[in-house]
Formats: sequence, structure tokens, C-alpha cells
Amino acid sequence: MAEADAVVVGSGVNGLVAAAELGLAGWSVVLVEREQDIGGFIATEERTLPGYLHDTYSSWHPLFVSGPAFARLGELLRRHGLEYRNTDEWVTASVADDGRVTLAHRDPERTAAGFAHEADRGAYLAALGRLGGNMAAIGGLMGGELRSPALFRPAVALLRGVGRQGVEEWVRSVATSGRGYTRAGFRGDEVDHLFAPWLLHAGLAPDHASGGFLLPLLAATLHGAGVPVVAGGAGRFLDAFRSLLTATGVRVETGTRVDRVLVERGRAVGVAAGGRVFRARRAVLASVTPTALYGTLLPEGSVDPEVRDEARRFRYGRAAMQIHVALSGPPGWRDARLDTVPLVHLSDGSGSTGIACAEAEAGLLPRRPTVVVGQQYVLDPGRVPPGAAALWLQLQEVPFAPRADAAGELDTAQGWTPALARGYADRVLSRIARHAPDLPGKVLAVDVIGPPDLARRNPNAVDGDPYGGSAELDQSFVWRPLPTSGRHATGIRGLWHIGASTHPGAGLGGVSGHMVATTLTRGARFARLPRLAPGRRIRG
Repeated sequence: MAEADAVVVGSGVNGLVAAAELGLAGWSVVLVEREQDIGGFIATEERTLPGYLHDTYSSWHPLFVSGPAFARLGELLRRHGLEYRNTDEWVTASVADDGRVTLAHRDPERTAAGFAHEADRGAYLAALGRLGGNMAAIGGLMGGELRSPALFRPAVALLRGVGRQGVEEWVRSVATSGRGYTRAGFRGDEVDHLFAPWLLHAGLAPDHASGGFLLPLLAATLHGAGVPVVAGGAGRFLDAFRSLLTATGVRVETGTRVDRVLVERGRAVGVAAGGRVFRARRAVLASVTPTALYGTLLPEGSVDPEVRDEARRFRYGRAAMQIHVALSGPPGWRDARLDTVPLVHLSDGSGSTGIACAEAEAGLLPRRPTVVVGQQYVLDPGRVPPGAAALWLQLQEVPFAPRADAAGELDTAQGWTPALARGYADRVLSRIARHAPDLPGKVLAVDVIGPPDLARRNPNAVDGDPYGGSAELDQSFVWRPLPTSGRHATGIRGLWHIGASTHPGAGLGGVSGHMVATTLTRGARFARLPRLAPGRRIRG
């Protein structure tokens, strides 16, 4: 049996952030991870050929570098080896089936200059300015407990800043879809074309509510933070955290599956894992889904039946898949401007992306999927051999249990077999080849990660959903993770719920881990430097 001030279950970004911040505050911490290595959906591997480093799963870190966890830990992580690569030029683009290209630059004015209608240029810049003027209050709401007195300060600040009518406009944007937002605010389709596909990265579809709120927020984040990737691959992010956790004395137990949260007299006192017990004197933090927490980990009778019933009804979203491609050289895009764009979407905007989402949610393999084309090598050339290239392809509109193929070409009768996964990958590569005709001749190797692979890798990716549960409005904000439990504090004293299934939702930001660590250590004096584990020095 081991004992510490806190036990953290799960080593995704929220678990890592929470463990590090608690350790910095002088708490003794045990971090328990089921897999053989830390990281959740963070890894870098040579998945295709030697010399090609692919960011398996997540890759882009704009939410992390612009968030409160990085503000607290960024300098320390840098001293422990973390380094980012980014761009100050074109940051993202969308390519329509007819070849039309819309680009976003780090500079909002250069982005707006590409819009056909002058009124749209002014409307776009005005929307970003309005968001910027309210960013402190919006950030406080997105990064705070919405069902707590902590809500009062940012809410009052927002009211003072924009008045009652302005607050109503923000609330209305939360009830608006991304498609509705762009239709109401812009004459042309450039904003929709550029940013409707980005809603997929928030687990939404163009016709889901809250897209009208998130779309300008995503745009502002890209302008402000770009699309940073970790130099040498996302695995270096984990290397920096390992070093920081060691320096702060955090004990990391990998290859250890948590079987049960131990509850005594209404308080969480530790976890049982792999035949061992890890006692927690002050807190247990669980980065898991509501399904796992209330359905498996907590003993019967420890929470109200209503809460368990809500957890059983927690919904998961569309599945996802990834394709990693090793190329002999960079793809020859028909539009040469795409050669240096780190992240490209193949989409017509809300039109084609909305159809693909509807097909996936109906159990069909989309006929024309939205393809996220990551070209990390343009930011970090050392990931590939000299003169070579690699593509990081993400598909966020696939069913976990396909019933049929919308195009009528692929056999789905046996589910996600290797043949089906490769057949769908061929469809995706063919879509890219329409805009980069030389792609087929440059493909050296292809690795496909299907929805079942995601579910096996991370128990929080139920049914292949990488975002920890549907992000539709009724399951977000004050209703995340559950309608009657919309906070990180649970009904059990000392038990805290963190991770993508909790507010503010998915995304590599570490916000929920930071929020809970801050709450637990509020009033404590944070050390200027990490407390050193015996025999360790901070690497400078």
C-alpha cells in the first residue's frame, strides 16, 4: 500500500497538468496510468517507415499554449526540454471540391483581405474585436466552474462590458449553429468555408448549437496562437512532463489499471489498482468518463441512483480515424499556396461537412468526408528524411459500427476490418489527389488507425469518440459532465472529476486539470521553483 496527498487517475493532458501543479504546490502525488506509458492521446511513433516521425493521435497545441495551464507550467516545461514550432504566415486553409481555396493568415486583416465582399471584411474584424474586448470574461467562464460562486466575477465583468443586450447576444450565439452564424453575419462563404470544418475539432457538426459561439473563438485562437507543434514530435511533450514530474517528486505508476475508487464514510480515500492500494489523504482526481466513474469505479450506494442513471445515459459522439502517410516528397498542390500551410481541410464548408456528419451519425461511411490534412513537416522538417514529407490525416465523421457505405462501394458487413479501413483510406487519398495530382506516385507507406484502435488505446474514447462524449449543447457547459453534476467536484468528498468529459470539454488544453489543482491549492504559496525530489536537480 502506498499513500500520498493526492492520487490522479489517468495521464492524459489533464492528469499530467493536475499532477504537476499539485506537485509544485508541495503535495505528494501518485499518478496512475493503465497503459505502459503516460500521455493518453499523445504519442510520436515511426508508424510507417524508419525516419518518419508521426504524431499518433493529437498533434496541434493552440489550446495549450493559449491556456492557463501553459501560463503556469510553460516556462518550467521549456526548461525541461519542451520547444514549439509555429508559423507567423498562413496558418490554415480549406479546399473545396471545385478547387476553390480559402486561407487564414496569422494576421486577421490579411485573412479578411481575401474575402470577396468588403462588408464581410469589416464584419469579420468586428467579430474578432468584440471577442477580444470580452476575452477576459469569456476566458473566465470557459476556464471556471460554471456552477459555483466563481462564475460571479466574469459574469459581472461581461455585463459591465457589454450590457444586458450584449450578454443576450452572447447567450444567443451559444444557441446558434456555426452554419446559422455565418449565414446571418456574412454575405460571402469564406468564413463558413474556412471555419465550419474547425467545429469538428470541438466535436460538433455545422448544424449543432453553440457553433455560433465557438466559431469566432476558434478563429481568434488560430490568429493568436497559430498551430504550434512540438519540436521533434508530440512525444517530446511527454518527455518534458516526465522530467518535470520527477523533479516535483510525483510518483508515476504505469501499466496499472484502476479497478475501484475507495470510499469510506462518504469520502474518497484512494484507489485499488492491480492488486495494490494507493491511499489519498486529501484528494482523488479521476480523468475518466462518467460511464466509467459512476458505472464501474465507484462502489454501489456511494452516489444517488439519479446520478448513476444520468451517467448511463451519457452520450458519445461520432467516431474518428487517422491515416499516416510517408511520402517521398511534398505533395504538389494545384494551388502552390498550400505548400506551406500546416493544416488544410478538404471541405466545401457547412455544406459538405454537414452532409458527411449526418451520414456518419446515420451509421454510413461518408461519400465525401471532410479530410484534415496535417503537414507538420513544414513547421518541423526534422520529422522526415531530407526532401521527404509526411501527412497526418484525420477523419472526424465516421461511425463506430458502420451499417453501410453512402457511396455504395465498400463492404461494411464485418465492421471495421483491415480491408474496410484501407478501402476507406484509399477514398481519402483519392480526395487529396484531386488537389495534389502527384500524390499517388509519392506514397511510400500508409498506416491506418481505425475507430476500434482508438477505443482500445484509450478507455475514454468510448465507441471511438476521441472527445470524451458528445459536445452538443445539452451535454456541455453547465450540463457537462451530467445535468445534476455540472462541476468537477462530485457528490463524494475528496473526489474530483477531470478530463474531456468535463467542462470545458475536449481539446489539448489541460484546463480541467488546472482548474481542480488550483482549487485544491488555493491559498497555498506556490514555490518559485519546483520542489526537488531527493537526489534530483532541475535541468536548466
